[in-house]
Amino acid sequence: MDAPPTPADETYMGLALQEARKAWRAGEVPVGAVVVKDGEVIAAGFNQPIGRHDPTAHAEIVALRAAADKLGNYRLPGCELYVTLEPCAMCSGAMMHARLARVVYAAPDPKTGVCGSILDLFALEQLNHHTAVVGGVLADEAATMLKGFFAERRAARKAPQEPAAPEVPEAPER
Repeated sequence: MDAPPTPADETYMGLALQEARKAWRAGEVPVGAVVVKDGEVIAAGFNQPIGRHDPTAHAEIVALRAAADKLGNYRLPGCELYVTLEPCAMCSGAMMHARLARVVYAAPDPKTGVCGSILDLFALEQLNHHTAVVGGVLADEAATMLKGFFAERRAARKAPQEPAAPEVPEAPER
Protein backbone atom coordinates (compact mmCIF):
# COMPACT_ATOMS: atom_id res chain seq x y z
CA MET A 1 0.00 0.00 0.00
CA ASP A 2 2.68 2.47 -0.91
CA ALA A 3 1.60 6.06 -1.29
CA PRO A 4 3.63 8.90 -2.80
CA PRO A 5 5.55 11.18 -0.43
CA THR A 6 4.25 14.67 0.27
CA PRO A 7 6.34 17.88 0.25
CA ALA A 8 6.23 18.00 4.08
CA ASP A 9 7.60 14.47 4.50
CA GLU A 10 11.26 15.55 4.50
CA THR A 11 10.55 18.26 7.07
CA TYR A 12 8.89 15.86 9.50
CA MET A 13 11.50 13.17 8.86
CA GLY A 14 14.16 15.76 9.72
CA LEU A 15 12.46 16.15 13.11
CA ALA A 16 12.45 12.36 13.55
CA LEU A 17 16.19 12.37 12.80
CA GLN A 18 16.65 14.93 15.59
CA GLU A 19 14.91 12.48 17.93
CA ALA A 20 17.22 9.71 16.70
CA ARG A 21 20.23 11.83 17.69
CA LYS A 22 18.81 12.01 21.22
CA ALA A 23 18.74 8.21 21.31
CA TRP A 24 22.38 8.02 20.19
CA ARG A 25 23.44 10.49 22.90
CA ALA A 26 21.62 8.29 25.43
CA GLY A 27 23.50 5.19 24.22
CA GLU A 28 20.44 3.76 22.46
CA VAL A 29 20.12 2.65 18.84
CA PRO A 30 19.43 5.94 17.01
CA VAL A 31 15.82 5.68 15.94
CA GLY A 32 13.43 8.59 16.28
CA ALA A 33 9.75 9.17 15.56
CA VAL A 34 7.23 12.00 15.42
CA VAL A 35 3.44 11.94 15.18
CA VAL A 36 1.76 14.63 13.10
CA LYS A 37 -1.92 15.60 13.01
CA ASP A 38 -3.29 18.31 10.74
CA GLY A 39 0.21 19.58 9.97
CA GLU A 40 1.23 19.89 13.63
CA VAL A 41 3.71 17.70 15.48
CA ILE A 42 1.77 16.42 18.48
CA ALA A 43 4.28 13.91 19.86
CA ALA A 44 7.83 12.69 19.49
CA GLY A 45 9.92 9.84 20.80
CA PHE A 46 13.25 8.10 20.51
CA ASN A 47 14.47 4.60 21.29
CA GLN A 48 14.70 4.02 25.04
CA PRO A 49 14.45 0.28 25.76
CA ILE A 50 17.82 0.17 27.54
CA GLY A 51 17.34 3.28 29.66
CA ARG A 52 13.75 2.46 30.55
CA HIS A 53 14.37 -1.26 31.00
CA ASP A 54 11.40 -1.73 28.67
CA PRO A 55 11.54 -3.88 25.54
CA THR A 56 8.54 -2.00 24.14
CA ALA A 57 10.15 1.46 24.40
CA HIS A 58 10.90 1.71 20.69
CA ALA A 59 10.74 5.24 19.25
CA GLU A 60 7.40 4.55 17.57
CA ILE A 61 5.76 3.23 20.75
CA VAL A 62 7.08 6.15 22.82
CA ALA A 63 5.67 8.61 20.25
CA LEU A 64 2.33 6.76 19.94
CA ARG A 65 1.86 6.76 23.71
CA ALA A 66 2.58 10.48 23.91
CA ALA A 67 0.18 11.23 21.03
CA ALA A 68 -2.60 9.12 22.56
CA ASP A 69 -2.10 10.88 25.88
CA LYS A 70 -2.22 14.31 24.22
CA LEU A 71 -5.37 13.50 22.25
CA GLY A 72 -7.01 11.59 25.10
CA ASN A 73 -7.72 8.65 22.83
CA TYR A 74 -5.99 5.37 22.07
CA ARG A 75 -7.11 5.75 18.47
CA LEU A 76 -5.16 8.26 16.39
CA PRO A 77 -7.26 8.75 13.25
CA GLY A 78 -5.90 11.29 10.84
CA CYS A 79 -2.42 11.04 12.35
CA GLU A 80 0.80 10.29 10.52
CA LEU A 81 3.89 8.73 12.09
CA TYR A 82 7.38 9.49 10.78
CA VAL A 83 10.15 7.12 11.85
CA THR A 84 13.80 6.88 10.84
CA LEU A 85 13.86 3.07 10.50
CA GLU A 86 11.36 0.69 8.94
CA PRO A 87 9.08 -0.48 11.78
CA CYS A 88 9.22 -3.93 13.35
CA ALA A 89 6.20 -6.20 13.86
CA MET A 90 5.50 -4.92 17.39
CA CYS A 91 5.49 -1.27 16.34
CA SER A 92 3.53 -1.95 13.16
CA GLY A 93 0.85 -3.76 15.14
CA ALA A 94 0.56 -0.81 17.50
CA MET A 95 0.31 1.56 14.54
CA MET A 96 -2.52 -0.45 13.03
CA HIS A 97 -4.37 -0.62 16.34
CA ALA A 98 -3.98 3.15 16.68
CA ARG A 99 -5.63 3.53 13.27
CA LEU A 100 -2.91 5.78 11.88
CA ALA A 101 -3.69 7.22 8.49
CA ARG A 102 -0.11 7.02 7.29
CA VAL A 103 3.35 5.76 8.23
CA VAL A 104 6.47 7.27 6.66
CA TYR A 105 9.85 5.66 7.29
CA ALA A 106 13.39 6.49 6.23
CA ALA A 107 15.82 3.54 6.07
CA PRO A 108 14.72 -0.02 5.35
CA ASP A 109 15.48 -2.66 7.98
CA PRO A 110 16.46 -5.92 6.25
CA LYS A 111 16.48 -7.85 9.54
CA THR A 112 13.21 -6.89 11.23
CA GLY A 113 11.34 -4.49 8.93
CA VAL A 114 7.74 -5.42 8.20
CA CYS A 115 6.83 -2.74 5.67
CA GLY A 116 8.26 -4.87 2.90
CA SER A 117 11.79 -5.87 3.89
CA ILE A 118 11.09 -9.26 5.46
CA LEU A 119 7.30 -9.08 5.44
CA ASP A 120 4.64 -6.50 4.65
CA LEU A 121 2.09 -6.48 7.45
CA PHE A 122 0.47 -3.35 6.08
CA ALA A 123 -0.39 -5.12 2.82
CA LEU A 124 -2.37 -7.94 4.45
CA GLU A 125 -5.90 -7.55 3.15
CA GLN A 126 -7.29 -9.71 5.97
CA LEU A 127 -6.60 -6.96 8.51
CA ASN A 128 -9.47 -4.62 9.28
CA HIS A 129 -7.47 -1.37 9.15
CA HIS A 130 -5.19 -0.29 6.35
CA THR A 131 -2.52 2.34 6.82
CA ALA A 132 -0.77 4.01 3.89
CA VAL A 133 2.99 3.46 3.94
CA VAL A 134 5.78 5.50 2.37
CA GLY A 135 9.39 4.37 2.61
CA GLY A 136 12.76 5.87 1.78
CA VAL A 137 12.27 9.49 2.89
CA LEU A 138 15.75 10.73 3.92
CA ALA A 139 16.87 7.10 3.90
CA ASP A 140 20.54 7.93 3.30
CA GLU A 141 20.71 10.24 6.31
CA ALA A 142 19.04 7.70 8.58
CA ALA A 143 21.17 4.81 7.32
CA THR A 144 24.35 6.86 7.74
CA MET A 145 23.42 7.62 11.33
CA LEU A 146 22.71 3.96 12.11
CA LYS A 147 25.94 2.80 10.47
CA GLY A 148 27.92 5.42 12.38
CA PHE A 149 26.39 4.35 15.68
CA PHE A 150 27.18 0.67 15.17
CA ALA A 151 30.70 1.44 13.87
CA GLU A 152 31.31 3.47 17.02
CA ARG A 153 30.06 0.58 19.17
CA ARG A 154 32.28 -1.95 17.36
CA ALA A 155 35.32 0.33 17.68
CA ALA A 156 34.69 0.76 21.40
CA ARG A 157 34.58 -3.02 21.87
CA LYS A 158 37.85 -3.46 19.96
CA ALA A 159 39.69 -0.61 21.65
CA PRO A 160 42.28 -1.72 24.14
CA GLN A 161 40.93 -1.46 27.62
CA GLU A 162 42.71 0.79 30.05
CA PRO A 163 44.74 -1.38 32.35
CA ALA A 164 43.17 -1.72 35.73
CA ALA A 165 44.86 0.14 38.51
CA PRO A 166 47.25 -2.16 40.35
CA GLU A 167 45.84 -3.56 43.50
CA VAL A 168 47.28 -1.95 46.58
CA PRO A 169 47.55 -4.35 49.44
CA GLU A 170 45.74 -3.33 52.53
CA ALA A 171 47.81 -2.32 55.49
CA PRO A 172 48.03 -5.05 58.08
CA GLU A 173 45.88 -4.52 61.12
CA ARG A 174 47.76 -3.56 64.29
